[in-house]
Amino acid sequence: MEAYKVTSNITLHNRPTKVVIDDAEKELRKVRKKLGKLQDTLYAHGKYAVLVCLQGMDTAGKDSLIREVFKDFNARGVVVHSFKTPTSLELKHDYLWRHYIALPARGKFGVFNRTHYENVLVTKVHPEYILGENIPHINSVDDIDDDFWNTRFDQINDFEKHIAQNGTIIFKFFLHLSKSEQKYRLLRRLNKPEKNWKFSPGDLEERKLWDHYQACYETAINKTSKPHAPWYTIPADDKPSARLIVAQTLLDTLKAYTDIKEPEIGDDVKNNIEHYKQQLQNE
Repeated sequence: MEAYKVTSNITLHNRPTKVVIDDAEKELRKVRKKLGKLQDTLYAHGKYAVLVCLQGMDTAGKDSLIREVFKDFNARGVVVHSFKTPTSLELKHDYLWRHYIALPARGKFGVFNRTHYENVLVTKVHPEYILGENIPHINSVDDIDDDFWNTRFDQINDFEKHIAQNGTIIFKFFLHLSKSEQKYRLLRRLNKPEKNWKFSPGDLEERKLWDHYQACYETAINKTSKPHAPWYTIPADDKPSARLIVAQTLLDTLKAYTDIKEPEIGDDVKNNIEHYKQQLQNE
């Protein structure tokens, strides 16, 4: 799955939005079972956390990917956070605060459905949102210049470097959807009554800004894909294949951590296992 990893500057327009893998759903069932077992080992080992960041345009398939990829996980071992518009409390802190306090503990997977990157994506398309953060010296949109965004990218890189150095394994997946596929999925929401609740008129307003969003994603990916926190651009037009690519990437990468293993029991317990069995059998 290395083909999807961003190791140098990319142009999103040149990255595929559709890859169809034969028997993707069948293969995913195999991979996610292996991931589930690996997660149990990670939990017992207790020295690494795993952070999975999912970004993408509306309808890119983030929710269903989470449901399908992590289906075989022990519920205690994975925590999903869906970040919405910041609350009044969150706005009283710096923009990374709400993400920092949601980070997974060692031994667990954390999934961010939309992430700290919203702060250089949505806010860059709508810079007026920055004013709600009450940042010193930012009094109008005119104060939000290139230096502001470059500083924010530096802060994000520092944040990710810090948590990586302290045991968090970071994956960042951009679900790369085509504009035509988004149109199809939005129409599907409107045509199926049981899907109507997912639709918002605001989706159409944001769709008009498609090119702006793509440019912002491209910049963010190029400025923040690092060896310790790489981005992967996942072709998202075919959902089963996208899910398999994400799951396989997680499995292949984590298997390379050969130090993740279940802890050995002490000699005092190991040498007396038969005695403990006998005790229980003689109750």
